[in-house]
Amino acid sequence: MRVRRRYPLLAQAILAGASTQLRNKATTGGNLLQRTRCPYFYDTTKPCNKRAPGSGCAALEGLNRMNAVLGVSENCIAAHPSDMAVAMTALDAVVETVAPDGSARVIPIDELYRPPGNTPHIETVLESGELIVSVLLPPPPAGRQVYRKVRDRASFAFALVSVAAVLDVDGERVRAARVAFGGLSYKPWRSAEAEDALVGAPATRASFDAAGVAALKAARGYGHNDFKIPLARRTLRATLTQAAGLA
Repeated sequence: MRVRRRYPLLAQAILAGASTQLRNKATTGGNLLQRTRCPYFYDTTKPCNKRAPGSGCAALEGLNRMNAVLGVSENCIAAHPSDMAVAMTALDAVVETVAPDGSARVIPIDELYRPPGNTPHIETVLESGELIVSVLLPPPPAGRQVYRKVRDRASFAFALVSVAAVLDVDGERVRAARVAFGGLSYKPWRSAEAEDALVGAPATRASFDAAGVAALKAARGYGHNDFKIPLARRTLRATLTQAAGLA
């Protein structure tokens, strides 16, 4: 009840993430650390740098509809599947860990995931044997929180695109904003570009469109997933419109 009241963004993302049966079996750490993978990870007849380092990436010229368009490399274009982690990224969560020798550290969730680069099989900054023991959320940010997920079917499915947004509107202008995308990158993708475009701008659909353009400026499609770029812009606009109370 406290999460629903103080962090509705997180509650919305969790409910969008999986069936009740899966949620009852899942753990927070397990959700954050689920493998960033695509169908070629499971197809042992095809090359996959994540499964067999150095073998190649079949998704580059294969069926890549669900794959990433931001922050990836020619070695892997798989997209991170979590919904909860997208909301936690927008909420500035931090992860507490403990190593086998008992040493502990605190990792901002946005720094937990490693870009694929030349080593896509190494997905996080965690060391061997290091465990997530807790996830901390700072006090709720000012403004309205909204999570929106676009998927192929209403039942359990990974996001084509998802948006976690926190929008604080003062009068007719945006005072503060947080934006994170799911389904677009190797990790929940916090968009400083979108946030910079929003702060100080009028709370209008035109400003929300401009934020979408800024957020996806560096995006690159690989054929089947080209549609994700305009879809992400439209999803951001719809989410911000709802957060601003204009829907």
